[in-house]
Amino acid sequence: MAAAETHLPSAAGTGGSRPERMEVRGVTHVFGKDKRSTPALAGVDLVVEPGEFVCLVGPSGCGKTTLLKLMGGFFVPTQGTVTVNDVPVAGPGADRGMVFQQPTLFPWLTVRANVEIGPRMSGTSHTARRQLSDQYLEMVGLADVAEQHPYELSGGMQQRCAIARALANDPAIVLMDEPFGALDALTRERLQQELKQIWATAGKSIVFVTHSVEESVFLGTRVVVLSPRPGHIVYDEPVVLPQHQGAVNDARLLPEFAALRARISGMIGTT
Repeated sequence: MAAAETHLPSAAGTGGSRPERMEVRGVTHVFGKDKRSTPALAGVDLVVEPGEFVCLVGPSGCGKTTLLKLMGGFFVPTQGTVTVNDVPVAGPGADRGMVFQQPTLFPWLTVRANVEIGPRMSGTSHTARRQLSDQYLEMVGLADVAEQHPYELSGGMQQRCAIARALANDPAIVLMDEPFGALDALTRERLQQELKQIWATAGKSIVFVTHSVEESVFLGTRVVVLSPRPGHIVYDEPVVLPQHQGAVNDARLLPEFAALRARISGMIGTT
């Protein structure tokens, strides 16, 4: 007998049904053993409140991606704990979605089928899956290419599809590992603007790893700076910029933006 499908009353998943508070407490992580061991993180404490957009920056090799994968449950910390609403993270879960540096889409599936893969595997009905894919493809601006395949899309469009796929599982927390790092400057700036709108619309918490200080200040509600390896937090500041008006409504034009960018760049340069 075939398994019964889950029929949802609306285009919503299950992972983001309630606010999720993520805590990283005393996390140290070491790769390898004995003389070949490589310390990646040392004594990291971080709290991500519901609805925050936290950007992690720091020098190459400081453990940003390792920290993100510990949050995602892909690694288990050598010491310390990662919890969501006080429940230990023991592996990947529906409450957390992951967007990698490369889109990692299934090339043999259409854009729509890629977005629907998570809900389909969880038993969501065909009608509800279609509602979800319609909702999120519209949100990321891919509704008109839903029946195309990933190899027919530009790099920026593929990354939008990956974001839509993560959102379709309705996670409360979205973890993003330099998703725009491989894109050209113009595409990157456009997707930054779009991601801010998606974050405001979807109401998710986002933890975003980047090498770009400017990107971190533009996107984040908080910027967290990690030291060189083994990484630990040396700076944690909310991004508070004044309201601004103009023909080009871009926070990057504000003197306060430039001052914060310079301050964070200085922290990275002196760690």
